[in-house]
Amino acid sequence: MTGVSVVLGASGGTGRAVVAELAARGLPVRAVNRRGNADAPSGVERVAADITTAEGAASACAGAAVVYHCAQPAYTRWAAEFPAMNETVIAAAAAAGAKLVFADNLYAYGPLHGPISEDTPQQPSSRKGRVRLALTRRLLEAHRDGRLRVAIGRSSDYYGPGGVDSVAGRQLFEPVLAGRPVPWPGDPDQPRTLHFLGDMARGLVTLGSDDRADGQIWILPAAPPLTPREFIALAAEVAGTRCRVRRVSRTALRLAGLFVAPARELPDIWYQYVQPFTVDASRFEATFGPATVTPHADALSQTLTWYRRTAAG
Repeated sequence: MTGVSVVLGASGGTGRAVVAELAARGLPVRAVNRRGNADAPSGVERVAADITTAEGAASACAGAAVVYHCAQPAYTRWAAEFPAMNETVIAAAAAAGAKLVFADNLYAYGPLHGPISEDTPQQPSSRKGRVRLALTRRLLEAHRDGRLRVAIGRSSDYYGPGGVDSVAGRQLFEPVLAGRPVPWPGDPDQPRTLHFLGDMARGLVTLGSDDRADGQIWILPAAPPLTPREFIALAAEVAGTRCRVRRVSRTALRLAGLFVAPARELPDIWYQYVQPFTVDASRFEATFGPATVTPHADALSQTLTWYRRTAAG
């Protein structure tokens, strides 16, 4: 593969992990965010660009072999801003002759019966799910039209170094380290897949480097599901603290949403938090070979080390 691997949204949790994975493989990498200050390994090119503009996206993607689209608008502005961003990225990647790998989530699936696989009907019941489904349909349409090659990797809520904005992010790990009650929306005793960022990055880079991924949506591999209560208990064990789960009701989230915008959004996807929410990545492994996934205890150790270091300044 010639050309640079471009990571859009390189300062976010997913983008940061993809940059690290590409750099570890010895590939030339360009880490793109608005300020050009992404936390990246030595030797990585760091570029400032506003990819919501045609000019910014084009400059970010120039010379790319693969573009990893890990950027997104603020959580509360997906409907207003994500479709236009998607179009500028498609156009810029196509102009560069690059393959486009989109880091997606699981919102395109509505209330579920069984683990999510590539065969699960895409019938979103939420506003955000409909936005996500429209984005992926537009990407696959561009692939079918021959504008560029596209592959899409989907994952559940993530955790790991730099992954602060997930439901398993700062709001979980800071209380764990402090030994305080950990808030969790919905039912903390339902099995849930949580993706470690390092595993997600390996999966996305596999999609970027293998032609068999092209034109399809893939569920990315993850460690076996745990209930949130089990996950938080294991995190506390690894951290050497003691804490309990504080269950947050839908009503409490609605009230919190009067003051905190992200909390206002969770009731729309409430089904994800009151029933099993797990994935089946067997098609990925059947196609690309057995995946290396990080055991939760090891992933938690890496994550907690990062939070400690970050808190220490």
